[in-house]
Amino acid sequence: MARFLRNCWYMAAWSHEVGDALLSRKIAGNPTVLYRKRDGSVTALLDRCPHRFAPLSLGSREGDCLVCPYHGLTFDAQGQCVRNPFSEHIPKAAQIESWTCADRDGIIWMWGGDHAAADLSKIPDFSAVRDQPGRKVLRGYTHVKAGYEFCTDNLMDLSHIEFVHKGTFGGEGVIFSGCHEVIDEGETLHSNWWMPGVPAPAPTRPPFAEGQLTDHWLDMRWNAPASMQLKLGATLPGHPREEGYNIGGQAHIVTPETESTCHYFTCNARHNDVDNLELDAMLSGLFAQAFDGEDKPVIEASFANLDGQDFWAAKPLSLGIDQGGTRARRKIEALLKAEAAHA
Repeated sequence: MARFLRNCWYMAAWSHEVGDALLSRKIAGNPTVLYRKRDGSVTALLDRCPHRFAPLSLGSREGDCLVCPYHGLTFDAQGQCVRNPFSEHIPKAAQIESWTCADRDGIIWMWGGDHAAADLSKIPDFSAVRDQPGRKVLRGYTHVKAGYEFCTDNLMDLSHIEFVHKGTFGGEGVIFSGCHEVIDEGETLHSNWWMPGVPAPAPTRPPFAEGQLTDHWLDMRWNAPASMQLKLGATLPGHPREEGYNIGGQAHIVTPETESTCHYFTCNARHNDVDNLELDAMLSGLFAQAFDGEDKPVIEASFANLDGQDFWAAKPLSLGIDQGGTRARRKIEALLKAEAAHA
């Protein structure tokens, strides 16, 4: 993962995506194959046989081992070759890279660096979107043809909802009545909007009626490389948030695929009307329109418009409201430099 951070947790998949079958997904430049072992834990291996580079995901399983579809070399869950069908001798080079995985909050996390450095305490907390009784969780995925940092820019600067999301979540002017704050806690960034005394925005209707005045908030949390959680809600003017309508949490987690493409995992949790399948369909359609039909075209077009030019060399204009994305980019650069210096 030379072009990307190593010592961080990447979202590799939703937990339900990984089972007995082999899942192939490129993560931070590396073709990766994921599967569950017989004990239920998840393995992530480089999806490339060292012999003639065939994808192991096209092969078969023998217990917890993978058999290469090309010449039958067999690798265990740690990436070590355990069988050479042409000889009792197994070459020392017959091994592939493996990564530490963790299954938490309905998410498969993959540590990008050495196994010994994997720190479970650094997995971002997404318990707000974990499956549990009385909570409905809707999960989604979209593939984006842009560098993952462009998705971070978009999510850490929610002022764009007034222009990009006129058909779904925005365009009602509430952002212009608010104040924006970026809070830096070292490994965590917060990009928060507070909008007092504004008409109840679309995501809070019901329970609030259209036109009813509310105090509205949008709180976005970021952890490297691009794991973000949005908490939003509204309450009657001057009332505590706890008395209002809190949308428990949205996950917006972006995993680089290559330098010019990424995986965008989305998730929304709610506590109301959890058995309503029609509401599920409506919300799924709404989020698909917002992410696939509104966000993605702008992000991809902006990335393509640079035509390979370096982001900073293009001298991006600062409007102040974009400081969340700017600081996230700077933190990634600092972390990359620190890893390079350590190496």
